[in-house]
Amino acid sequence: MACLKEDPIPGSNDIKEDSEETEPKDKVREEGGVREMVLPAGNSIHRSGSRPQLDLSGAAIQGNNFEERHPTILLPNQSDDISHLALDIGGSLIKLVYFSRHEDRSIDDKRKRSIKERLGVTNGNRRSYPILGGRLHFVKFETSKINECLDFINSKQLHRGGMDSRLWLSEAPPSDDVIIKATGGGAHKFADLFKERLGVSIDKEDEMDCLVAGANFLLKAIRHEAFTHMEGHKEFVQIDHNDLFPYLLVNIGSGVSMIKVDGDGKFQRVSGTNVGGGTYWGLGRLLTKCKSFDDLLELSQRGDNRTIDMLVGDIYGGMDYSKIGLSASTIASSFGKTISENKELEDYRPEDISLSLLRMISYNIGQISYLNALRFGLKRIFFGGFFIRGHAYTMDTISFAVQFWSNGDAQAMFLRHEGFLGALGAFMSYEKHGLDDLMVHQLVERFPMGAPYIGGRIHGPPLGDLNEKISWMEKFVQKGTEITAPVPMAPSGTTGLGGFEVPSSKGDTLRSDASALNIGVLHLVPTLEVFPLLADPKMYEPNTIDLADPSELEYWFTVLSEHLPDLVDKAVASEGGTDDAKRRGDAFARAFSAHLARLMEEPAAYGKLGLANLLELREECLREFHFVDAYRSIKQRENEASLAVLPDLLMEIDSMNEETRLLTLIEGVLAANIFDWGSRACVDLYHKGTIIEIYRMSRKKMQRPWRVDDFDIFEERMLGSEDKKPRPHKRALLFVDNSGADVILGMLPLARELLRRGTEVVLVANSLPALNDVTAMELPDIVAEAAKHCDILRRAAEAGGLLVDAMVNIQDGSKDSLSSVPLMVVENGCGSPCIDLRQVSSELAAAAKEADLIILEGMGRALHTNFNARFKCDALKLAMVKNQRLAEKLIKGNIYDCVCRYEPAP
Repeated sequence: MACLKEDPIPGSNDIKEDSEETEPKDKVREEGGVREMVLPAGNSIHRSGSRPQLDLSGAAIQGNNFEERHPTILLPNQSDDISHLALDIGGSLIKLVYFSRHEDRSIDDKRKRSIKERLGVTNGNRRSYPILGGRLHFVKFETSKINECLDFINSKQLHRGGMDSRLWLSEAPPSDDVIIKATGGGAHKFADLFKERLGVSIDKEDEMDCLVAGANFLLKAIRHEAFTHMEGHKEFVQIDHNDLFPYLLVNIGSGVSMIKVDGDGKFQRVSGTNVGGGTYWGLGRLLTKCKSFDDLLELSQRGDNRTIDMLVGDIYGGMDYSKIGLSASTIASSFGKTISENKELEDYRPEDISLSLLRMISYNIGQISYLNALRFGLKRIFFGGFFIRGHAYTMDTISFAVQFWSNGDAQAMFLRHEGFLGALGAFMSYEKHGLDDLMVHQLVERFPMGAPYIGGRIHGPPLGDLNEKISWMEKFVQKGTEITAPVPMAPSGTTGLGGFEVPSSKGDTLRSDASALNIGVLHLVPTLEVFPLLADPKMYEPNTIDLADPSELEYWFTVLSEHLPDLVDKAVASEGGTDDAKRRGDAFARAFSAHLARLMEEPAAYGKLGLANLLELREECLREFHFVDAYRSIKQRENEASLAVLPDLLMEIDSMNEETRLLTLIEGVLAANIFDWGSRACVDLYHKGTIIEIYRMSRKKMQRPWRVDDFDIFEERMLGSEDKKPRPHKRALLFVDNSGADVILGMLPLARELLRRGTEVVLVANSLPALNDVTAMELPDIVAEAAKHCDILRRAAEAGGLLVDAMVNIQDGSKDSLSSVPLMVVENGCGSPCIDLRQVSSELAAAAKEADLIILEGMGRALHTNFNARFKCDALKLAMVKNQRLAEKLIKGNIYDCVCRYEPAP
């Protein structure tokens, strides 16, 4: 490993390839086989504020001989905070997008390097990125409270490289030309204020350039960014980024701009109207005396426009005008009824005026937009801007207008991040922002909990300090295993990142933006890839259970809520039961209950919702409160008990003939899959016997036919007939599930059988802990222990690089070094009981390229997700169903029924 050490080179702005030598030359020192580059002392490097600010102290070139041309540069002292921020400063709101780094925490041990070498995995897919990973944050402030925004930037030192950066803590004075990218009218108006308060210059970017750049990025990079909204129902639309252009982008601010977008950087404003958000707000303020835009929207929620608008039915005696397709409820003339009534302004309800005004303007915008789309032959119309701001009724009226005037041929679509298009576009105007080549599978959106509570208002980004976050949860969020926590919402001036507000005091109606979609933190993970063996990635849907069904949603929310106390107990016990752990456990319970409450109120709040998303949200919430592995001690205990009986099981299996052995192995996988701490039925079983007793009981009940039973087809592929023996599979990917008996007494013996037949085996396990699932970090040690009792496993593990550091004593006395097919372990790239094969680790993607057999095991990976998935190769799905409702819905069976589903390659 080569190390870059100490101070940067004075006067250097960039690190260039093949640059000419400069004086003085760098000194290279070699000690113990490690090369260190000692750079000459000097002042801090001069940096442009529009470029990433990097702390090079302790930097190390991380790589090996097969990727030395483009090694990864690890920056251990780089701030966990900022290298970029950008703003969109509008007349009403300031939208801020900032990027924070996080270290690549993967452990580069000998085993991992050995697997990577065998699979040919390099860091090549990272070469386009100036980062190893990071996060994009989205924050809103009211423009009238710009000082709060400046205080926020200053408190986190966003303008100087981040809170912990050595750059701004050093004795050297800060650079005088730090630049922040910004767009919007406020970029001009407040430039002097930014210079005075923060000492930074504003680099003003064109609004329309930023708007289009932000929209293009979101539509290409975020899987469930676009959605339709009709009659209160949201439906997410998957956009093929290869078929995105051209489209019409309608930005509704004070006025309306309609932009025809033909590609990246290719657009033109083709039309617009002066009747927009400013019209609604201006007229509404005059007519209703409302003090804010949100108050005006809230009034519309309780309005009845029939008292003001003239409807078709008013003209035709309550009848439809069916000849031309107009229903009696169609508005014939906005505000038309006021002409014939002898009333003054004060005689009309402000609520009715607000609603009539909202409909008039929304319908007008929808009609003009559709006509422009028709004019240019555009199929897609996306709406955004301050006027919409997630307001359900506004989206409904625009959608109705587009549908009405197009006779159903066109749909209005909206964007989850629509308020941040300009800020995101400004962010992308940095020379090296690193986002251009990111693909949809490399972005993961997460929803941290908690926001600071200051001056009676909730605002600002999620709290980063754990103690502050816990205190906030204790003070403002109710606790309960029922879904009774306050509904998280995103009122004006908040982040939309887990802020909470109780229902408005004005009656029983929630605020007008109650249906607004929450905006999370985008995690940039360049090492994620699409699983290459999916038959049709575009058609792939991981979730089997449709949570769009309200009864399904309520059922699974109840299951998760009822499981919460037991999970908290396990999490606290895993941390020694300390007072700190108990406090964190209580905060986790409050936070996750609040997440469930938000999703029960608005299922689409965090994007398209599936059971896999719910389960991953729970695991992320645990990690947010620093519970790294809630079932650590339980897994260790169950692993030890299972390893103790493994030798006898292998001896029993080896005494069988080929046909009996294969059936026994599949039965063993199904029987061992009963051990699942995520299942209430399984947890109850743990109180009735030891792990071995439960396993033996489960095996005795393995009687065919199973509820889904394709074993005979699988057996024919594996064993063939007497006169025709099939070729063995080249490589098998075994997606393992739980620790203990599940992996040790179930999947390892099956892996051993495949190895015996000459098939390479790759055990695929979680990257991060989830419930009692085994992880890729734990598996090598389990295999090493198992290999002490089995020569087949020992040779395969050695060939696969798993026993590099292990001291293995072979009991059967066989110590030959015969060549063997390898047994390998790779991480899957996730930390959930389920798996979305659109986002897997680069190691797994590389391993899959030569695989011709996939075995998915367990409820999470084979039933909750991927039960309907189709692959390019043979696939075997094995699971014991440990939930009665799932058994009824999926296989029309009962709890403890078994699934053995075999699907040959097409």
